[in-house]
Amino acid sequence: MAGCRGSLCCCCRWCCCCGDRETRTPEELTILGETQEEEDEILPRKDYEKGRKYEAVKWMMVFAIGVCTGLVGLFVDFFARLFTQLKFGVVQTSVEECSQKGCLALSLLELLGFNLTFVFFASLLVLIEPVAAGSGIPEIKCYLNGVKVPGIVRLRTLLCKVFGVLFSVAGGLFVGKEGPMIHSGAVVGAGLPQFQSISLRKIQFNYPYFRSDRDKRDFVSAGAAAGVAAAFGAPIGGTLFSLEEGSSFWNQGLTWRVLFCSMSATFTLNFFRSGIQFGSWGSFQLPGLLNFGEFKCSDSDKKCHLWTAMDLGFFVAMGVIGGLLGATFNCLNKRLAKYRMRNVHPKPKLVRVLESLLVSLVTTVVVFVASMVLGECRQMTSAAQVGNDSIPLQVTSEDVNSSIKTFFCPNETYNDMATLFFNPQESAILQLFHQDSTFSPVTLALFFVLYFSLACWTYGISVPSGLFVPSLLCGAAFGRLVANVLKSYIGLDHIYSGTFALIGAAAFLGGVVRMTISLTVILIESTNEITYGLPIMITLMVAKWTGDFFNKGIYDIHVGLRGVPLLEWETEVEMDKLRASDIMEPNLTYVYPHTRIQSLVSILRTTVHHAFPVVTENRGNEREFMKGNQLISNNIRFKKSSILTRAGEQRRRSQSMKSYPSSELRNMCDEHVTSEEPGEKEDLLQQMLERRYTPYPNLYPDQSPSEDWTMEERFRPLTFHGLILRSQLVTLLVRGVCYSESQSSASQPRLSYAEMAEDYPRYPDIHDLDLTLLNPRMIVDVTPYMNPAPFTVSPNTHVSQVFNLFRTMGLRHLPVVNAVGEIVGVITRHNLTHEFLQARLRQHYQTL
Repeated sequence: MAGCRGSLCCCCRWCCCCGDRETRTPEELTILGETQEEEDEILPRKDYEKGRKYEAVKWMMVFAIGVCTGLVGLFVDFFARLFTQLKFGVVQTSVEECSQKGCLALSLLELLGFNLTFVFFASLLVLIEPVAAGSGIPEIKCYLNGVKVPGIVRLRTLLCKVFGVLFSVAGGLFVGKEGPMIHSGAVVGAGLPQFQSISLRKIQFNYPYFRSDRDKRDFVSAGAAAGVAAAFGAPIGGTLFSLEEGSSFWNQGLTWRVLFCSMSATFTLNFFRSGIQFGSWGSFQLPGLLNFGEFKCSDSDKKCHLWTAMDLGFFVAMGVIGGLLGATFNCLNKRLAKYRMRNVHPKPKLVRVLESLLVSLVTTVVVFVASMVLGECRQMTSAAQVGNDSIPLQVTSEDVNSSIKTFFCPNETYNDMATLFFNPQESAILQLFHQDSTFSPVTLALFFVLYFSLACWTYGISVPSGLFVPSLLCGAAFGRLVANVLKSYIGLDHIYSGTFALIGAAAFLGGVVRMTISLTVILIESTNEITYGLPIMITLMVAKWTGDFFNKGIYDIHVGLRGVPLLEWETEVEMDKLRASDIMEPNLTYVYPHTRIQSLVSILRTTVHHAFPVVTENRGNEREFMKGNQLISNNIRFKKSSILTRAGEQRRRSQSMKSYPSSELRNMCDEHVTSEEPGEKEDLLQQMLERRYTPYPNLYPDQSPSEDWTMEERFRPLTFHGLILRSQLVTLLVRGVCYSESQSSASQPRLSYAEMAEDYPRYPDIHDLDLTLLNPRMIVDVTPYMNPAPFTVSPNTHVSQVFNLFRTMGLRHLPVVNAVGEIVGVITRHNLTHEFLQARLRQHYQTL
């Protein structure tokens, strides 16, 4: 057959057929089993050589994403550290001088000047790109769940995020730079494989790879994992984070690529940070932005153990308390977020900047006053004076001594409150984890209350901000407080304070974000101590269960406040009382296989649907069959009594909701069938064969769904043929793919797959189309471009099956097709949200 392609007559082993192929339509060629010329192919053929090249390029891309994410983390860490050291260096010198001269107000003004300036710049960057505010984790979680958030992975968002977060951290706000690293990595993953940016329109590359949403989503998953790996030095934890918190759709091959990307990010950041800070290039001493250090007891304390079996009871209790504290934090932050949505966001954007400056002002004053007034002078240990053995090797004795603040304290003593407040947050965490010198229980309690309150107020203002480090620091203070109480008042001398600080950090962070698997691995990798695996896992599980009893995690709360239709991992058991017909949308907007441009433009401009069913009207011929055979007659009656139709479903719903008079709803399947006698010589089999050879008849090209249709017309039986995307229809109109009524559909120009995907991911908008260039009477044949075999479900399918199919296959539309091929509805993401299913379940109970 291949050898006679293009000729008028060709023979093969089974048959010989002659005719002019050029005059046959694509539909006729499909029915006859023939194919078009290779250059006219709409979809690309499977090419194994290209497949291997495609796979190799994909691995190169994930490596490049990991390296770029590591470099972004290096940039943020370097300049945030530089600005923070500059600020604290000037202010600390001023405090030491003014403590003698009595001009501390001047020191406070200097600190306010630094912090307000940095926070002002961070707020301005958020005004340029509003989606750069916050940590970005809720938005990336939505994106990986299948919801496109506008502007979330743009280059401008990345630049505003990166510069904004270093200004926020340097400005003294209680925020972290680790959370925004996840968003930054996701943006790198989305943009780098595209080799184009809407912010840099003049830069164009002829790069044909990865022109689909699925590829882009996979790279965003890899980028988000690389962000976690760069932030914590935890490549395995990053991979699990992307799997647990982010992606809805996963496959085995993606796991290996994501891990490779995370490893690339970790070792890129480690290589450059170690070389810059220690001058030892290639030594790999600093694996992540946040380094917990090495936990070990002092050699002089023989009774000390990192943890014992008896401590597990205390860890469980700390997990319960951490869950309660996390639930309280989330509840308060939710109330603040609602208040901002009602009273701050509707006002001019300058109000958001003023709110950020107010938070910075209050934070600075509280930190300064608490450090000067509320701190206690504590005795330094000998280890702290000459270099603490419990401090990790990556932190020298000089770094330890410089992080201890002695404001208003005599020699060989230090101010414990100033040591926590007047240091970068990472240094404060290291002090709580590894400092042998004691912190006063009163100081720890006051620090926890102040930090808890200000961190809760800060998360949600218009600056890029992370929540991991503030939660870890707040929880570490709580854990260190518990250790001090157990040591001082109960007499448990074997307790290692660093372990309780770590467990407290895990308990509070788990109570806030409600992650289990990934957070356990992240903390184990950050501590480099596998023996902590069991207590961390138990603490996180208990904290999650306790917090879930009251509310959701902080990221899920903010997703809910945005009204994003996020899909959970699975549905509740009681949802199986519902079927696909109970949750589908029966009021469809559809197109015919051959439709006039006028109708397509009208549909596209009056709807916002992403895809449209391609249908033809179902011209029933049941009455002819029912006359001839009793068996067939019985089967037809069974079909009419059991098959769900759109009109019948809409009538049932409308009657249950009592929103329409029953006289306006007529089920077409229940109408009386008139006994019209067919012609005696009419060959019914021949009619069926004729219909087989015209699968997409040129029916009613002028008609399109109209608001003026009656209920009976709106819900007429429709034979389903496939789905076509909005972007495809607009592309066909822009490129003038159509034919006139006097011509055959074979004369319509054909676009290849590469031409259809050329504008990805920003396809032209229908409202930007110049209608004067289009002839509204021309007809568009959409059949070569539609998906003729999308996933479909029966109206009687259980909701759990529908949900699993929708989520695991990464669908956006799921047609509901009955037993005779008629489309009766469409299920979208909105129809599978928890709130929608709950409403449908209540309606189901009311109709019983």
